[in-house]
Amino acid sequence: MADAKLWRNLIEAISTLIDEANFDVDEKGIRLKAMDPSHVAMVDFEWPKTIFDEYICDEPIKLCININEILKFLKRIAGDESIELSVDPKSSRLNMILKGRYTRTFNMATLEPVAEEVPAPKISFNAMAKITTACLRNAMADVATVSDHIQFEMTADKLVMRASGYIGSASVEVERDSEELLSLKVEEASKATFSLNYLSETVKAAYNISDIVTVEFSTDMPIRLDFEMPQEGKLQYYLAPRIENT
Repeated sequence: MADAKLWRNLIEAISTLIDEANFDVDEKGIRLKAMDPSHVAMVDFEWPKTIFDEYICDEPIKLCININEILKFLKRIAGDESIELSVDPKSSRLNMILKGRYTRTFNMATLEPVAEEVPAPKISFNAMAKITTACLRNAMADVATVSDHIQFEMTADKLVMRASGYIGSASVEVERDSEELLSLKVEEASKATFSLNYLSETVKAAYNISDIVTVEFSTDMPIRLDFEMPQEGKLQYYLAPRIENT
């Protein structure tokens, strides 16, 4: 990839949920579907071969890597470097070559792949809003001043994000005619509450690689964040709701 920084940002976005990543690599590209250790959140990631400047995969492989360890290498990336990734078929070690003003090579061990199938959630969503990632990130930062949970509410004319705690309350309303709200579709007014610990870190990381996110949910059901990616790339997150006692 000509832009090594983009690859680093993608891995950072994945790192918000999982410590070990089991990538499926074949002639079509790279895919990952994984749940966090507590099984309340899921990431669904695809990076097709068309996004790479050059891509070769002679036979399908499963590539399991420690996310925190690879990020130690990737944090060494400079802004103007390209990256070449390859797997040694004999040792199964991952090689990373960074090319810029000079060439740097890193090598790391991979892990034994875990044969775990993560099915795609079968959920119908009654409310959908397509907004700028910056707007969502800022809204979460606003409500985080009073609580570690955020409530999403969507009606026919606006998206509301609010929270309340011991010290007070905060709310952000994004009206249908706002420049930040690109699309709004509500089949049924919906409301659900989620953990900010998961969402804020996810949105903060995805902000570096995606300008637009589609937010979908139904009342007291999981939320899906679908971050717009180049070409046919995919970065989606699912998070289970926090059911409040009434």
